[in-house]
Amino acid sequence: MLTPTITKTTTRTKGATTEEEPADMHIPDNYIEHALKNEKSLPPVTWNNWWKELNYLSVAILTISPSIAIYGATTTKLHPATAAFAVFYYFLTGLGITAGYHRLWSHRSYNASKPLQVFLALAGAGAAQGSIRWWARGHRAHHRYIDTDLDPYDANHGFWWCHVGWMLVKPRRKPGVADVSDLSKSAIVRWQQRWYVWLILIVGFAIPTAVPGYFWGDWRGGYVYAGAMRMCMVHHSIFALNSLAHWLGEAPFDDKHSPRDHLVTALVTFGEGYHNFHHQFPTDYRNAIRWYQYDPTKWFITLCGKVGLASHLKVFPDNEVTKGQLTMELKRLRRIQDGVTWPKDNVDLPVISYQSFQEQSQTRPLVLISGFIHDVGAFLDEHPGGRHLLAKQIGRDASTAFFGGVYEHSNAAHNLLSMMRVGVLHGGMPHALEERAVPPSQHLRVMRYSETKAVQQQDTRGENVSEAT
Repeated sequence: MLTPTITKTTTRTKGATTEEEPADMHIPDNYIEHALKNEKSLPPVTWNNWWKELNYLSVAILTISPSIAIYGATTTKLHPATAAFAVFYYFLTGLGITAGYHRLWSHRSYNASKPLQVFLALAGAGAAQGSIRWWARGHRAHHRYIDTDLDPYDANHGFWWCHVGWMLVKPRRKPGVADVSDLSKSAIVRWQQRWYVWLILIVGFAIPTAVPGYFWGDWRGGYVYAGAMRMCMVHHSIFALNSLAHWLGEAPFDDKHSPRDHLVTALVTFGEGYHNFHHQFPTDYRNAIRWYQYDPTKWFITLCGKVGLASHLKVFPDNEVTKGQLTMELKRLRRIQDGVTWPKDNVDLPVISYQSFQEQSQTRPLVLISGFIHDVGAFLDEHPGGRHLLAKQIGRDASTAFFGGVYEHSNAAHNLLSMMRVGVLHGGMPHALEERAVPPSQHLRVMRYSETKAVQQQDTRGENVSEAT
């Protein structure tokens, strides 16, 4: 799965080149449902058939480099200069994938000059994860069909499946159609695909072996550490985009799909760990939007822009980014709100005349405030101002005293008072007190759109509704 099938993308007629037609030009509107229903998938991998279902080329590529690395690390002394070069080359080839394959060619989040494209194409080949065209085709399918069976590395199949399992066995289903005809127009993309196998050997092994060997005589160390071990590390760093980034962390921009944001993922993926943001705003050249967040790929692209190697760095409008953050914050607050006990509203309480209120106050401690009748019996001895101040208001309208006449009670006191409601005074309250009848905790409420429409409809019918905005 790591070595792509080279396909012909253009046809020539008498010297003229005909552009490739977009692969998704003629798909039906219900393509996903149609494909899942009509395109047969291979049977599940079991203990009885696993050896028949292996993708032996991918298995070889994914086992040879770690085998060489493990054996070499136990038999080869690590030279300090080789270690430093291996780390440098790790980042170099990793950027070929993240800044090149991913953000440039898969998502077209910025424009790159020819020299930068050549560099990224070579560095990406050194990571040995397929050609630009093959990698971008799979990644575009991943975004378009995320969390469905048409996603080539669907996170719903488990952590290890989307990390490496999907490459070790034959695809259970053909990935959803994704157009890469734009990449077929690039001479650099076509050149890299044509010479891809040679580029792996040269950039992936020859150069990292030759540099330590030529400059400080560590040929074996270069091959083991900067070649095989570095390649293995790059493999699993990028694979973490498909696994760790859909498993670890939070969803601060949208929770509709599986991608998550987490610093740990960013640290192991060259800054690609803010994956929830990326899936919401895939054309943004950034993954991390805060200056302090770790995103070396963003820093590299920004630097290239400063020196003229990159241009048209795309940034999603801040207003739309903020909408996503606000939506998720409101969802979080709604969950908290739904777990809070709220006071009874006027439509849920009995209507009591003033005469009945006074009569009932003879046998129970009832106080009238803002048109609501409250039973303060359980609070008499807890009243901070003393029992006597509350007791003398029994059977009376204490609105003036409560709202500053004796003491301007806090919002917390108003909220607590509302929980003692037992009735509504017939005739309501003076117009000036309508605002105060609503506890401060309910002046701002999180409401779903369907709920706001229901309130609007009640308002148009002239019905009495509680204020909750």
